[in-house]
Amino acid sequence: MQKIHWHSFATAEKVAAAASQQILTAAEQAIKDRGAFKLALAGGSTPDKVYHLLSESRADWANWHIYYGDERCLPADHPERNSQMAQASLLGKVAIPAEQIHTMPTELGPEAAAAAYREVIAGVDSFDMVLLGMGEDGHTASLFPGHVNSPDETVHAVYNSPKPPPERISLSAKTLSQTRQLLFLVTGEGKRDAVQQWRQGIILPVALIRPEAGVDVYIDAAALG
Repeated sequence: MQKIHWHSFATAEKVAAAASQQILTAAEQAIKDRGAFKLALAGGSTPDKVYHLLSESRADWANWHIYYGDERCLPADHPERNSQMAQASLLGKVAIPAEQIHTMPTELGPEAAAAAYREVIAGVDSFDMVLLGMGEDGHTASLFPGHVNSPDETVHAVYNSPKPPPERISLSAKTLSQTRQLLFLVTGEGKRDAVQQWRQGIILPVALIRPEAGVDVYIDAAALG
């Protein structure tokens, strides 16, 4: 059963502001306790707002380690890749060492990229924080309703995404659950139906992410309904 803590805010901008503060607090604590902050990034418009805010902050960037929850199989410099969005809004503006930014090599295709990323995350016992969004159908990362994935895989190759492009890779629900903190960022009226289903206990992909500490949902009034 998923333990959910709901945090509601008036607007998407207030969601982003609160989330960025929570990330900075988590980073400071992780670096103090363990010497590093391991963060898995999400794609989407609300995370983009968060990344812009983070880029204006002062943080111990040298000890941040960046991973991704999912990525589209597109050329490395394609503007619709999550890595390109993160580069433009955050990573290109702060001093995180390049070797600590673990981009998903999806230009190789789903199988090769998933295999390569399994190697990358093999040394990660636990993330300090995972950021996730939610689609209007209740999907998160590239875990979609109706898709069947091996429960033992750490990274899935995805071939039939209902949203283009069809080929992607995604961290598995099991991998995404291996985190000290998990933040869902949910904004916009289009998410309202899926949020209601989630709250009613319907098993959507978002409900399969179950860290021990539970999940925190930062949600705006439009999505909450």
